[in-house]
Amino acid sequence: MHLAYILLILQAPSLNRAEQRIRATIVGAREDQIAYLQRVVDIPSNTLNLEGVRKVGAVFRASFDSLGFTTTWVAVPDAVGRAGHVVAEHRGRSGAVRLLLIGHLDTVVEPTGANFVREDSTARAIGGADMKGGDVVILYALRALEAAGALRDMNVTIVFTGDEEHPGEPLADARRALIEAAQHSDVALAFEAGNRSDVTVARRGASAWRVTGTGRQAHSAGVFGEGAGYGAIYEVARILDAFRTQLGGEQYLTFNSAIIVGGTDVSYDTVAISGTAATKLNIVPSHAVAHGDLRFISDEQLQRTRGKMRAIVAQHLPGTDATIVFRDEYPAMSPTPGNARLLAVYDSASQALGYGPVAALDPGRRGAGDISFVAPLIDGLDGLGALGSGSHAPGERVDLKSLRMQTERAALLLYRLGRRPASQFARAPTQTN
Repeated sequence: MHLAYILLILQAPSLNRAEQRIRATIVGAREDQIAYLQRVVDIPSNTLNLEGVRKVGAVFRASFDSLGFTTTWVAVPDAVGRAGHVVAEHRGRSGAVRLLLIGHLDTVVEPTGANFVREDSTARAIGGADMKGGDVVILYALRALEAAGALRDMNVTIVFTGDEEHPGEPLADARRALIEAAQHSDVALAFEAGNRSDVTVARRGASAWRVTGTGRQAHSAGVFGEGAGYGAIYEVARILDAFRTQLGGEQYLTFNSAIIVGGTDVSYDTVAISGTAATKLNIVPSHAVAHGDLRFISDEQLQRTRGKMRAIVAQHLPGTDATIVFRDEYPAMSPTPGNARLLAVYDSASQALGYGPVAALDPGRRGAGDISFVAPLIDGLDGLGALGSGSHAPGERVDLKSLRMQTERAALLLYRLGRRPASQFARAPTQTN
């Protein structure tokens, strides 16, 4: 028996023999895993580089095929303007929990030169942590499960989206494959970049809002008077200040005003988030637009806040009018008892491996992600991927030494969940997000 394998057994008495073999397989694959990560990182795959996204997907498809998965490339309608998604399915024992593993193939930044540059225990790599590193964690965890004979009975569906960083529209088409997979799954595990000591059990949703104010165009000498009124800019300013004073301070709720345009000649592009305005200083302005986002921890918080915002908008200054419209984007991944139970399994696996306890990450520290679309349907965890820094920037780094830890923890989580019946993960009928 190999000395390293013997040492692993001695160091982890709380692991059963299958778990010890899973760990040993991951340790032995360290350099191969780093080489695989370099291979996929070196394929440029900005969201709008459709061919690059498809090439990364083809690499993973071949690897999942070799593990006995049935893989497909799911195209999206041409109008969505995105590459599509990889979906891989492995059917195991009937009645066992059905696991949905979520990753993505695209990056924000497109490299201009050498991408993966190894520097001892780290590497400069666009997409290395966010999130090709997480995708590779999934693959090598599954390879270790196969080597231990554990994958055979497991029910696993994998969805790697091709546009997580810049989703196509309409979202119903762009996320149809992911949502349909969740409808036939019991647990969702997402592998966005992780941390050593915490994991995501909740993350805020995202919505957009836009206020449009109008007023009577008139000479500025009459502003605030009965004839001219207050003008569109004062009306929108009133609304924004009321948002600040009446809605501020609630936990996990934020509402940012990102842009405001006002004057007599106003144009505003809601897609480009760009506008122009012109006027004279002696004119009461007739038009103003403010546009921003809204972050929330539950649908209840979202709907309640929208109701308050509508009420504020309706209280017009004299001589003005205003409307507000909302746009749904990402639903919230609300904290649930099921998510907490999954965290307990992950924490137990981490401690059994000697990596210490894992706590719940503050939901305010992580934005919306793909798991948000399935969170209203099934319980889950996120932040299970590789460790790194500098996401969405040319200087992104991935912590190579973390790959082993994250892959071991993921593999044990999958192993321990995969042996349980699906009935243990059914949500109570009255539970809502």
